[in-house]
Amino acid sequence: MMRRLFLPTARQLNVLIPIGLGALGYALYMRYLVIQQTSVGLACEGGLGTSLCAMRRLVIVLFEHWVFGGVAIGAALLNLVRPSLVLFAIAMAAAGLGIVLYNVGLSALAVALLILSFARPVIEAE
Repeated sequence: MMRRLFLPTARQLNVLIPIGLGALGYALYMRYLVIQQTSVGLACEGGLGTSLCAMRRLVIVLFEHWVFGGVAIGAALLNLVRPSLVLFAIAMAAAGLGIVLYNVGLSALAVALLILSFARPVIEAE
């Protein structure tokens, strides 16, 4: 008897697609409109205390400690061992953030592991 492979259904894809696009959109916004904008950087470094500056500092700290890539690779490895929609969503969102926000190496490896996870059988509850 063939075991069913891990493949999200259409209903599950309706949840995964907005998660992936939301993570990618937020990463693009943070990179190009907040982190790389000279005027925003000068204002935040000059002591401006807005939530935008706090998020900018947080994203920079997370990037410096490879958090995006680390979370992506960790969730992708767990998803490869035991496929799950939640782990897939976490790894996909973290990889999208990591690729855009300068953690490309680990995030790209996580994407490759996510693709490999489609070949894994789903462990079904008995």
